[in-house]
Amino acid sequence: MKLGFKNFCIFILLNTLIILSGCTETELIVHTAKKVQSDIITASPKGNGVYKVGKPYQIFGKWYYPAEESDYSETGIASWYGPKFHGKLTANGELFDQNLVTAAHRTLPMPSAVRITNLENGRALNIRVNDRGPFARGRIIDVSRRGAQLLGFEKNGTAKVKVEFLSRESRNLKIEALNNKRMKVKQPKIIASPRLTVVTKPLNTKEITNSSPKDYPGNVKNRINYTAPPLSKKVNVLPVIPTEIYVQTGTFSKLQNALRMRDKVYKIGPTQISRLSIGGNELFRVRIGPMDNIEAADKTLLRIAKSGVVDARLVVE
Repeated sequence: MKLGFKNFCIFILLNTLIILSGCTETELIVHTAKKVQSDIITASPKGNGVYKVGKPYQIFGKWYYPAEESDYSETGIASWYGPKFHGKLTANGELFDQNLVTAAHRTLPMPSAVRITNLENGRALNIRVNDRGPFARGRIIDVSRRGAQLLGFEKNGTAKVKVEFLSRESRNLKIEALNNKRMKVKQPKIIASPRLTVVTKPLNTKEITNSSPKDYPGNVKNRINYTAPPLSKKVNVLPVIPTEIYVQTGTFSKLQNALRMRDKVYKIGPTQISRLSIGGNELFRVRIGPMDNIEAADKTLLRIAKSGVVDARLVVE
């Protein structure tokens, strides 16, 4: 009986491995990354959520560097997540609700606000970022199921998008998270100035009455229980401009390095080097494409990664 039980266990294990081998690489990465993410995140057990930027972290050998980027704007491919993570804690300690409009981003602060525009249908929506991800290759943002429904790509699963950081809305969300948690903020050291003889005179009563402090989020009386104005739930429909998908394998300051990269990947697909200027610096960008669709772009990106170019990414222009 012991031998039979052992053989049975081996049979179950082999079948499990076969089933797993049938999963796509993307699915494995998403689920494994979420598990890794839950291990490295320290979140509130009550699901209240906190303001968090976070330290640099590593997933599958790649480093990510969270930061407050007021000028953040990026185009790429969006995906969505829902049922398997519904009711679980997000990276900043909130409870994920697939029926609310939220998103996961690899480096932006949590909570913060972004404007996501579906470049395929023109639908644009303001969304709250409260989670980390996506860690699947070739994706720049994950939205909740409700977000995907409103942006019009729930059925397809992915879409070409533009993601823009909303500074004012993000600031309000930050103030709300910090103030409501009554977090201690380090105060600057105050150096006493030399005592001087000060001549005083009484103030006009009207002057005192009319100079009351304005009612703004940072004011002392609003510091506790401040609620940020809700993000607009309106879905705007913008004109659709035709775009293409490219696999960008690298950007270099020297043409010689760009040529080396082109020689390394040109057999995978039509490769081009373009010259651009950023901050007065001349750079050389290497891209493959345009791709026929997202599926073709994913396959090309995977081939490039297997060739050793692990930092390649999908861009939409």
